[in-house]
Amino acid sequence: MRINHVLPLGIMLLLGLSGSAQQKKPLTLDEAINIAVTQSTEAALADTRVNTAGLNVDNVKNNAYPDFKISGQYQRLTEPSINLRVPMGGEGESGESGSSSTPKVNQVILGMAQFSLPVFSGFRLKNNIAASESMYKAQTFNAASVKEQLAMQAIVLYANLYKAQQSVSLIEENLKSANQRVTDFTAMEQNGLLARNDLLKAQLQASNIQLSLDDAKMRVSTINYQLITLLKLPEGTQIAVTDAYFNNSSNLTPSFTESDAIAQRSDLEALRWQEKASQSDVDIAKADYYPSLSLVAGYTALDIQNFVEVHNAINFGVALSYDISNIFKNNKKVRAAESRAEEAKHEVEIKSERVKVEVQQSLESYNLALKQNKVYTQAVEQAGENYRIVKDKYDNGLVDTNDLLEADVEQLQAKLNQTFSKADITQRYYELLNASGRLTQSFNLTQNKQ
Repeated sequence: MRINHVLPLGIMLLLGLSGSAQQKKPLTLDEAINIAVTQSTEAALADTRVNTAGLNVDNVKNNAYPDFKISGQYQRLTEPSINLRVPMGGEGESGESGSSSTPKVNQVILGMAQFSLPVFSGFRLKNNIAASESMYKAQTFNAASVKEQLAMQAIVLYANLYKAQQSVSLIEENLKSANQRVTDFTAMEQNGLLARNDLLKAQLQASNIQLSLDDAKMRVSTINYQLITLLKLPEGTQIAVTDAYFNNSSNLTPSFTESDAIAQRSDLEALRWQEKASQSDVDIAKADYYPSLSLVAGYTALDIQNFVEVHNAINFGVALSYDISNIFKNNKKVRAAESRAEEAKHEVEIKSERVKVEVQQSLESYNLALKQNKVYTQAVEQAGENYRIVKDKYDNGLVDTNDLLEADVEQLQAKLNQTFSKADITQRYYELLNASGRLTQSFNLTQNKQ
């Protein structure tokens, strides 16, 4: 009877474990970056802004086409009082001056067609198109810059997830050793071969390692959730990080100059196009100094019941307009546009200087990570040898428990430092590529080109 209750529960448990195991998703760094720059909400927003800017260019270009409007009206009238000042022929010839019949008017029909083609407007249309095209270019490079930052964000989370997962593995391995030590010390203490104080120290160390393991698992869960949220993966997905990017990190060799970075940074190029747009805005403001000239034509048809009919009333010619007051009032508008253009120029200069600083800092950080990795690699060997020697001395009664536990902690810390340093090299390398504006170019991405 008891077996009948336990068996379905066991099957459900196995199915649950199988379902959770299916959520484990191996994910390479290339795949993570590709998803980040193509499927994330931020990437979609950046592409939408580029599309909006492109549509705005088309809308501005439409202003170069002629306007053609048609309109019609039908109106019912009350009985109006009509006093014709132009005498009508007819009964006036019979001797009764001014005697004429008043037409009965109760409806009006009006149809019109109007055509207008701009010929000259102070180069306003040309400069409007140039400004909109420059802003489209700026949005295109802004989108590329956003995707560079998304790629960098994915790399940082991927590297941090690798660190956290490796921490769990190393701490779990160390916890096994600590628990085995507690077991051995317990037996020795029960046989009177070990002081109880030494057993308590081993138990305390095992408890501290367990706390460290719990903290590492919490960090794995937190970073994993941040990454799947960025990549818009299903809730509950557990990402399995690929070690290949970090095991060969010391072989990465970046090669570029500051001038390359200034020429390739998308955010800097976006500012350059914004500067060009601001220069076009200055020319647009100056357009008010000039008159506007356009070709016009029209057609009118009119029917006032029992009164007048007009057909084929065609007109054509030119229209000229000139606001004389703009000669005096437009100066402030032009100066404001010139000031904005000057601001854009300074922003480009400031950004160029910051790019140089970012490249230098990233290069120094990368070189430091390489040096630290060499030190930590040596430290792992030294800590391992030190633990072996201390353990041998402890077994021979030459050192106490404190020395043994301290050597064990130092060995764990050395392994963690070495693991973190490998991830740091990879992260610093891609930060350097990001500073140079070549991060997404270094991956085989399938993102849509604008």
